[in-house]
Amino acid sequence: MASSLGELNPRLLWKHFAKILTIPHCSGNEKALGDYVLSVAKSLNLPGKRDKVGNVLVSKPATAGRESAVGVILQGHLDMVCEKNSDKVHDFCKDPILPDIKGEWVYAQGTTLGADNGIGLAAALAVMEDKTLVHGPMEFLFTVDEETGLTGANRIQKGFLAGKKLLNLDSEDEGTFTIGCAGGADSELVFPAERKTTASKNLYRLHLHGLRGGHSGLDINQGRGNAIKLLARMLGQAQATARFEIISLEGGSKHNAIPREAVAVVACPPVQVRTLTVALKKAFDKISIEYKSVEAAAKYSLEAAAGKDFALTQGCQRVLLNFLLAVPHGVISMHPEIAGLVETSTNLAIVRTDKKELKVLCSTRSSVASALEATRNIIKSVCDLAGARAEFKNGYPGWMPNLASPLLKHLKEIYAKTFGKEAEIVAVHAGLECGIIGEKFPGMDMISFGPTMKNPHSPEEHVHIGSVEKFWTFLTTALAELSK
Repeated sequence: MASSLGELNPRLLWKHFAKILTIPHCSGNEKALGDYVLSVAKSLNLPGKRDKVGNVLVSKPATAGRESAVGVILQGHLDMVCEKNSDKVHDFCKDPILPDIKGEWVYAQGTTLGADNGIGLAAALAVMEDKTLVHGPMEFLFTVDEETGLTGANRIQKGFLAGKKLLNLDSEDEGTFTIGCAGGADSELVFPAERKTTASKNLYRLHLHGLRGGHSGLDINQGRGNAIKLLARMLGQAQATARFEIISLEGGSKHNAIPREAVAVVACPPVQVRTLTVALKKAFDKISIEYKSVEAAAKYSLEAAAGKDFALTQGCQRVLLNFLLAVPHGVISMHPEIAGLVETSTNLAIVRTDKKELKVLCSTRSSVASALEATRNIIKSVCDLAGARAEFKNGYPGWMPNLASPLLKHLKEIYAKTFGKEAEIVAVHAGLECGIIGEKFPGMDMISFGPTMKNPHSPEEHVHIGSVEKFWTFLTTALAELSK
């Protein structure tokens, strides 16, 4: 059994992935990883460039005799979702991701691994470096800020790319070709924080944690708990019997991650602490029964906190809890024609309270533009009832499946010939950069594929070692066949 990434096959791919793990590259902080890509290109005497937003493009000439082939683009994103368990000491701005090989899988130690999209990037870098491969003219596109807003893809300028076939290396099930994705948009919900004029004391910190979280598109149909929703539920049920005042309520960290943890600071008179403790336990026990099959590790704590602060008024507190309970979260509708595919969903992603405002972020997805708009209007209606305002942010387009794609037909044939079985064809309930790139470069033929990984965007993220080898075999075989 391998004890380090350097012992895994294909060696060249894992070598680059091991290096990627040492370079900070959270969304918005991808420059160092872009520098690494350009340094690899320079060492190979390949032309590379970076645009104004930080996207990196490297070109590689065709193998001798394959110069007339249609150009192929390998595409992935430089950034990763940076999530860690609350008890993990880790600074994503400087600390390396520590891999942990467990049997057939690679995990990280208490943080996200960044296999999304680090394995795809490593594969592209390995193709750049490997001089034994056969291929036509190639481009390698590495975009920035995919995870928080698809910013890099959105700002690619016309003329930046020359190729006509794009292989997106950002899918998460080996043997599956993704040919379509959902569009999405965020909504920021804001209402005033009405606070008492006198400071409250006897503060307590209520922490709900241990939930699985996950990708707000790919995992939204798994029935996992939303920490914000569940914490609001516990507090809402507790206020029926216990007297307390909310100072703050915080939960979630990324628009595209189901919240795994949430924290409320409350003020509670000493004579009410036992009543509050009992009420919270009763509420959590009900939740534990409901979620026993999917959230077995969920837990909470109630501990004394030092200091004093200004609490929300009882009226504002009721509005906040009712709002968090009422705003939709989860699957809204399933696709009527594609079995198992979520058509529309929304994620109650982040809540923050400060002295003057309460802010909530919801991230909504749909493969149908009108359904996306309708769901956001439902959220706005809840805001209107709560006296909040909804600020709609610009979204990103979906990617309409093209079953008549020549590239799809060719890759299906190559996969079947290579592995003796058919690849599965799917669309996903997640945002992929293909939708934006296809809109910017009409006529681009695109397919997305990758190795098998589980639980991206959470510290449970892990990638299957054997599937990475199959992914590499297919990628390199496909490049040779597409150049004929």
